[in-house]
Amino acid sequence: MLHAHRIVALSLLVVSSFGLSLYPSQGGPAQAADIDVNTFSIVAYDPVAKEWGCGVASKVIAVGSIVPWAKTGVGAVATQAQSNRDFGPDGLSLLAKSMSAHEVLAKLKESDPNIEVRQVGVIDAKGSAVAFTGAKCISWAGHKVGKNYACQGNLLAGEAVINEMAKAFEEAKGTLPWKLMAALEAGDKAGGDKRGKQSAAILVVGDKTGGRGGVADRYIDLRVDEHTEPVSELARILAMKLKRPK
Repeated sequence: MLHAHRIVALSLLVVSSFGLSLYPSQGGPAQAADIDVNTFSIVAYDPVAKEWGCGVASKVIAVGSIVPWAKTGVGAVATQAQSNRDFGPDGLSLLAKSMSAHEVLAKLKESDPNIEVRQVGVIDAKGSAVAFTGAKCISWAGHKVGKNYACQGNLLAGEAVINEMAKAFEEAKGTLPWKLMAALEAGDKAGGDKRGKQSAAILVVGDKTGGRGGVADRYIDLRVDEHTEPVSELARILAMKLKRPK
């Protein structure tokens, strides 16, 4: 009987120790884990509709839960490669202080000693865009910045992925969600993530509440977390919410 009590006590000790490993101590803030998200994405702004958004696709599961961040009247951020997830909320917080995209990127770079394994795209409230590709990102890796957008990607089939995304966005008609979708479709057609396909997402925010804010401003928040053709599936779902322009 004593032996049984010892087993129970040992089991409780193991469970307690495991629990401590799952939850941060109360002594200080938890550090966001780095997550490998090799992918291609676009952050963009629609100056007419006053909307900000991000589109992304990758050969990882549920890429939409990691890369895209956006807030109405503030801007959007894409954090990827060996993703520092703090870049999302921290980037939006800095943008909310009326900092420019360039200023925000500089702050993010200063805050991270491992910046050379990161890739990030930022667009601010006025549509100024900037991107960064660390020297240690997996090739092909790079970015392209244009008027009201920034495209970035790593572990890609080649530079054509980014170039075709940029071209498609610039030439696309219609609303911001469909312009982001056009960029993703072009990147996918050009080879996308050279490992293959698995997930895709689009996040678009805009004032849909008369300035009250809240979740209603995230009027497009669509994700395909696991699919053999995630970009095509994302387009199908988007068409159920917004009519595709001709």
